Amino acid sequence: MQTIEAQRIELWKARLEESGYRLTAPRKVVVEILACSQHILTPLQVYEIGRKRYANLGLVTVYRTLETLEQLGMLWRVHQPQGCQGFVAAPVGHFHLLVCQECGRVEYFSGDYRSMEVICGRVAAQSGFRVIEHWLQLFGVCAACQA
Repeated sequence: MQTIEAQRIELWKARLEESGYRLTAPRKVVVEILACSQHILTPLQVYEIGRKRYANLGLVTVYRTLETLEQLGMLWRVHQPQGCQGFVAAPVGHFHLLVCQECGRVEYFSGDYRSMEVICGRVAAQSGFRVIEHWLQLFGVCAACQA
């Protein structure tokens, strides 16, 4: 039986190929790093980790692959309080993010969709916006970092 990470890697590779993207060695390295990470990774972190696995990995390839994976819905862009954006694997289904501000660990949690609809409805009524979607990120300190 495959691990969740191994399944995610295979799914991502298949989706890339189905979408017309070649699975080059550098792209595979980026996919494997991101599919297996439980932490937010910045493009530079992906690049540094990837260079250890594939010496010819280019930073441009990292950025292009991140952009492609995000466009295909496989990655989420995470906006962090310190202003540096990172990326994390997108879960299947309706989930939100819980992010550790110390180590960058990410956990997904399911939100009560009905209460979010109530909040979005209130915001829409007060602002005049038609809310199309929402994304909730909570920041804190994980149990391991509190120890």
